[in-house]
Amino acid sequence: MTPKYLTLSVALACALFSTAPAVVHADTAPAAQSASSDLTLEQLFRAKSYAGQSARNINFSHDGRYLAYMWNPFGETGADLYLYDTQTGETRRITSPALMRSYDAPEVWDRFDKKLAQRDKEEAERQAKAEAQAAYLRGENVNLFQWEEAAIAELKKELAEKKAKEAAKKAEEKAAAKDDKAGDDKTADKAADKPAEKKAEKAEKEKELWELRDELKKKIAKNKLKAGDLYPGVETYVWANKKSELIFQYRGDLFRLQASSGKIERLTQTDKAERIAAYQADDKGYIYMDEKRLYSAAFDSSVIRQLNPELIFGDDAEKKYRISSTTLTEDKKWMAIVAEAPDVDPETGKPRPASERQVEIMNYNDRFATAKKVPREVSDDKRKILASALYIRRTGDTSSRQPEPVFTNAGGDVWFEMSDVSWAKDGSRYTFSTWEREKDLLRIYVGNADEKAKPKMVFERKGNVGHEVVNVIRPHFTPDGKQLIAVLDEQGYRQPYTIDIANGKASAVLKGDFEAHQVLGYTPDSKTMFVLANKDDFAAMNVYKVQLANGDMQAIGQSGEFHRASDVSYQGDKLASVSGNWSNRPELKFTDIASHKTRTLTSSHDPKWKDVARLTPERFSFTNRHGDQIQAFVFKPKDWTPQDQRAAVVYTYGGPLNDRHIVEVDSFQPTAHLFGMYMAAKHGYVTVAVDPRGHSNYGRKFSDANWEQAGKPQTEDLEDLVKYMTKNFGVDSKRIGLTGWSFGGFQTQYTMYTSPDVFAAGIAGAGPTEWENYNSWYSGRTIGKTDRSKPNLRKYSLLPLTAGLKKPLMLVHGMQDPNVLYQDTVNVYRALLENGKEALVDLFLDPDGEHAMGGAVKPKAWHKKYEAFFLQHLGEGKR
Repeated sequence: MTPKYLTLSVALACALFSTAPAVVHADTAPAAQSASSDLTLEQLFRAKSYAGQSARNINFSHDGRYLAYMWNPFGETGADLYLYDTQTGETRRITSPALMRSYDAPEVWDRFDKKLAQRDKEEAERQAKAEAQAAYLRGENVNLFQWEEAAIAELKKELAEKKAKEAAKKAEEKAAAKDDKAGDDKTADKAADKPAEKKAEKAEKEKELWELRDELKKKIAKNKLKAGDLYPGVETYVWANKKSELIFQYRGDLFRLQASSGKIERLTQTDKAERIAAYQADDKGYIYMDEKRLYSAAFDSSVIRQLNPELIFGDDAEKKYRISSTTLTEDKKWMAIVAEAPDVDPETGKPRPASERQVEIMNYNDRFATAKKVPREVSDDKRKILASALYIRRTGDTSSRQPEPVFTNAGGDVWFEMSDVSWAKDGSRYTFSTWEREKDLLRIYVGNADEKAKPKMVFERKGNVGHEVVNVIRPHFTPDGKQLIAVLDEQGYRQPYTIDIANGKASAVLKGDFEAHQVLGYTPDSKTMFVLANKDDFAAMNVYKVQLANGDMQAIGQSGEFHRASDVSYQGDKLASVSGNWSNRPELKFTDIASHKTRTLTSSHDPKWKDVARLTPERFSFTNRHGDQIQAFVFKPKDWTPQDQRAAVVYTYGGPLNDRHIVEVDSFQPTAHLFGMYMAAKHGYVTVAVDPRGHSNYGRKFSDANWEQAGKPQTEDLEDLVKYMTKNFGVDSKRIGLTGWSFGGFQTQYTMYTSPDVFAAGIAGAGPTEWENYNSWYSGRTIGKTDRSKPNLRKYSLLPLTAGLKKPLMLVHGMQDPNVLYQDTVNVYRALLENGKEALVDLFLDPDGEHAMGGAVKPKAWHKKYEAFFLQHLGEGKR
């Protein structure tokens, strides 16, 4: 997402504060095989996911002939580079393990091969164990220790081989050493050695099972798969400005590819990690990064030039700014450098920690518990924003005196965020935006390509900004440089606006109640814009062609599909997008915009998914008590009738997620979709996933709903949903369960405590029950105004509400969760016990799990627990 605010924070919020521990994408074509009652959770949540990877880094060459993307078929590691020729219809795989092996040392691939075999073995064993455990519980004669016995046997063999090697080495050393001692002394030495050797042999032979288990535990921990253990494929690439060639990055080295011939030329081979940034303006060389420095290299020369010089902080030549980003003009003549001042302890001369607060995460995996400290910034912490400065400089001009910055921010105990800088196509002007949360102040600036001239503020909004627009505002110029475009939330939805630089007036490009906060590009004449929008369906995102003159919109992607990674050719005549829905799994598709002809380029997922895909959800919506349309989907058993009195389960999330929600037509979320399908097919339940107010991508009324009343609007919508389900879905109102993860875990608890008679049972996963303990970036924007002199968000704590619980509740959490702290669940559990709810509350914990669990407890395991809990408290679906 570029430009963007709070790059790390946004990414963490989307990745860690997610709707569920994992996402599984798969084909949902109805299956005609075995009966639904045969479906097992071991099949559904098998160790090897049915989902493959989707294509990414999708980009057309400048002339639009070639489409490059990174992808690999199901089951392969890494993401290799592919080229699709739009003229011939031919797809070529450019890189592969076989090809890239020749660019690495043999030892690198020895490790890749070894770790791949380890991964495959671990997946196979995990699946076999799950199947064996299920068979054992059915009463079958199964040896559940067979994997441990095999591992210990292998360990014994390794220990014996290690001992033999050590003994041989010792013998060689003795034989090679010159012995000046007398024969009697030698005899005495040998005699003295023998008891020690026999003692060691005896100790080895007598090693007990518990000792071998400890050794095995150490071995497993040492060999645990880590990032970089498997073949990574291509990391990224950039197209040339005019030529049909690109440079790609593989394991920190750069390679040049000629698109027509497929010829590859290696450009770098160093111990440092180079990152490709761009081609030179004339395509005769390239620009790459090393840490935060930019370098320019020519294809026909060995000379390398550093483009962004060191920046001295103030008048102290010993101190240097840390360059955080550098943005070049298209002609590579100018650059915008954003730098941060060092925060150094004057006494020690060492950098101060980014966060003063450290929280401890406990590890119970060893004999005695240990703790690790992780940084945490909560609502009542003082902020440590570094002083920052923006410099405008000519590229490569390292001999001239350092100019003064054109824009600065003093930092300190403030909420200040600055977007990336965006240059006009001709390099004459640049733009960026700033956001000051405490002042509720949004500004957009425009500056000229001048090392000394200060940028001019051309747009300002104080108040009524919308907390989610700061991540997507992305001010930029149209290709002709005549219009400044920014995404704003002026009328309740995030959409593109034109900004009049002369008077600061913002004019809407689009009309209608829908989200369109991602601009994909423009035609060269700047008359047409391409955007992603949910105009026709809140559960889908399509690519639209927009006439800037009047805002007319034309859908050019396939309707009824969610389009994610997308690119439009420079000429505006071709579209490439990863899109799909529940019936047609997401794949990369190429569309000729004029003819509307579409071709699917990838096949990413395991076709065996059809063996477990028994039902397809149905979309529906209902009107809540305030007149809002609430989106949802439902799984119904095959023998369902409106007259049934069935048990039901509702999945909810309820919190802002920037650009996501639960009811999306291509989402196979584990609990909402997969477990919901399972409970309907296996046990005859009606299962519903719902997006109450509080979610993103439904406009500001929804995403701002939590402000100073977190959980209340969602509970109202859930109450209205239960009435709708009882009336329309043949559901027994006394047998409805509720579940959710993360914010949904908070929401499940809030509803069970404050409306205790609505749901008969609830499961709350990793819920932030005390908002004063959650990261202030999220809570201070979505829950309530923070006060850094005291933890005032305590007013939204769930602990005082626990007295209201009347029905069974299970709390689920990973004990090493660094995102929503496990202590939140401990504290709410304590409050429940203090309020006499011990008969109503259960705990289900993953000792090694983080926010997505995945330690000792895998998706099959926790959904098996869910199944047992709901069957115990709600019964079989149809009675």
